[in-house]
Amino acid sequence: MNRRMIALLGGVAAMAGTLAFAGTAEAASSTPCGAAAKACVQRSSNTAWLTDGAGHVTYGGVPITVGLAKYPTPLGTFHVQYKDIDHYSKQFNGPMPYSVFFTNTGVAFHQGSLKVKSHGCVHLSHAAAVTFYNSLHPGDVVQVVP
Repeated sequence: MNRRMIALLGGVAAMAGTLAFAGTAEAASSTPCGAAAKACVQRSSNTAWLTDGAGHVTYGGVPITVGLAKYPTPLGTFHVQYKDIDHYSKQFNGPMPYSVFFTNTGVAFHQGSLKVKSHGCVHLSHAAAVTFYNSLHPGDVVQVVP
């Protein structure tokens, strides 16, 4: 009887894992951005994704923080300008590790607090900042939606 119970529970656990995986994969298969965006930011949900540039999610959604009301992260479609792994902001006197700049006004993805809003940049956890830094390249499309 013990073996039957273990087999039954193992089967239920496998089915639950399969269903959970399928639901996760389905939920993560799209973003609110256009298919060409290699990075997508949704300000209202504080979420960002990386895609293959054809609309398929490759990473995320991950939690982010965006700009304060008086320094909002700009909406629109942009292109990665340049990257700086050890950037330091002289304007705001602070480090911006793993920076990926995507506007000509200094807005970037970078490692930062997920509890404190920025001066327009997109804050990511350390792991997410490293992934965004390694995945995005100059010219890649970044889209920021409400």
